[in-house]
Amino acid sequence: MLNIEIKAKLEDLERARRTAGRLGAEHVATLQQTDTYFRVPRGRLKLREQEPGADQLVLYRRPDQPTPKVSDYQVVPVAESAGVRALLSDALGILTQVRKRRELWRLDNVRIHLDTVDGLGTFIEFEVMVIDGRSEESCRARAEELLASFNISQGDLVAGSYADLSPG
Repeated sequence: MLNIEIKAKLEDLERARRTAGRLGAEHVATLQQTDTYFRVPRGRLKLREQEPGADQLVLYRRPDQPTPKVSDYQVVPVAESAGVRALLSDALGILTQVRKRRELWRLDNVRIHLDTVDGLGTFIEFEVMVIDGRSEESCRARAEELLASFNISQGDLVAGSYADLSPG
């Protein structure tokens, strides 16, 4: 699966909520998530445990750049997350854990995440899904439009993942 992803530091969470609503986005859920990142030679592998919702193992590869980027990812549901975490920790080692409160919004083929990350602050993330015959180029253009709509400056863009920003 592919999406065009971009993440930025967010100063005003309430303003972002209002903008999402004005654009017609629907608030889908508010989730408590713990992402455990494991040491892997390529890409990022994380176990996502979330309430409410189903836990997942996620592998993704994308360049670390602040501009909209293609993310190639795979998601597998996990029924026994404690056992999977212990097994992967033993086999690969834990890189870091990231805890966050995520507001999930949807707008057509876009997932908008308003994240409050423990120890790091507040962020916004757009995942423009490359689906339904849409091209990567049109999805990248949509991500750029969203940056403008949410008034996000280039200086607020984040190149990597929360794991890269986490103190460990």
